Amino acid sequence: MRWMYILVVIVALLGVGAMPVAAASVLTISASPHQAPIGDVVTFNGTVSGITTIAVYLFVIGPDLDTRGVTLDNLNIPAGRGLFTTAPVQMSDGTWTYTWDTSVILGELKPGKYTVFVVSSPLDRSRYLREDFATAEVEFLPSAKPAAETPIGPGIPLIAVGVGAVLGLCLTHIKRKMK
Repeated sequence: MRWMYILVVIVALLGVGAMPVAAASVLTISASPHQAPIGDVVTFNGTVSGITTIAVYLFVIGPDLDTRGVTLDNLNIPAGRGLFTTAPVQMSDGTWTYTWDTSVILGELKPGKYTVFVVSSPLDRSRYLREDFATAEVEFLPSAKPAAETPIGPGIPLIAVGVGAVLGLCLTHIKRKMK
């Protein structure tokens, strides 16, 4: 009977040792440059290990942005609920790259320090696992380029459309009278 007990313990220990251990996902991110004028391009790259995924999810927090994080291409959209900036992962080596062109984003990017998060699941800052993310800091300086001047007032196009419509009606009326 004693041998049976020892045999059960040995089998149990071997069974536990043979069970696969779930690898924790490890994410990395770096930014280049770490400091840039608003309107410049910042490149983020990193790696994913411990999981197989086709993409990573990025969001940013910073001055006057939603504390849950926002998408990088539209600063007005909170991250989460399926709305994220994504970067494809190279399946061969787990690397990824995302180029953020801050001259073509929606919303206002203000001078200051921003934190860009990379997560492996599409969850916002308040819902992801604490160890399943990485961050990179970027400081944005005032734009090196002067703000583009609007050559005409915003109402001018509307007036032009109105004048065009009136002229079109007048020409139609004149053509009817000539027949």
